[in-house]
Amino acid sequence: MNWLEVVGWIGSLLVIVSLMQARVLRFRWLNLAGAAIATVYNAVIGVWPFAVMNGVITIIDIYWLAKLLRERHDDGAYEVVEVAPDDAYLAHLMRVHADDIARFRTVPGAAADAAFLVARGDEAVGVVLVRDEGEGVGRVDLDWVTPRFRDFTPGEFVYRRSGVFADKGYRELVHADVPGSREYLGRVGFTQAGAEWVRPVAA
Repeated sequence: MNWLEVVGWIGSLLVIVSLMQARVLRFRWLNLAGAAIATVYNAVIGVWPFAVMNGVITIIDIYWLAKLLRERHDDGAYEVVEVAPDDAYLAHLMRVHADDIARFRTVPGAAADAAFLVARGDEAVGVVLVRDEGEGVGRVDLDWVTPRFRDFTPGEFVYRRSGVFADKGYRELVHADVPGSREYLGRVGFTQAGAEWVRPVAA
């Protein structure tokens, strides 16, 4: 096997791996890399139908990546919808994704006092649950995003619209120290305070 064949196999492998990804952004990056390599490989060996096909796939991936990255922090791309903690659709969503949600819930089984869905179009892509601890303190019990959108952290839109927390009488939000979430918590306005993370709520 010569080096050119190795390049061709790498491109094919990347395309295959991309199709196994649940996350939208990761899928697009891997698919782009695989399609671009396959385009060059097929052009070099003169298999033009496959070169053109992979070239078109490369352009499509570039288009969607640009769109997804542009919308990543765009307020217009996501909507925050407050629902009752016992809302039937919220319960359905929590039940369907129970195993994944259990990995992110800081106090399993605790009753929430405020619940927010993050929607992209007609699809619910995230849930934030807050429990009232009294004296204006709200504890974030769950900040969860569906696997497909985990690269986009749409939960940040709930915190950007601090008015939803102020309306509930919260002056401060606290979140347990979760090692895998530290970068995200810092990005959405929390600061570490001992064993917890704290975020003031603007009036």
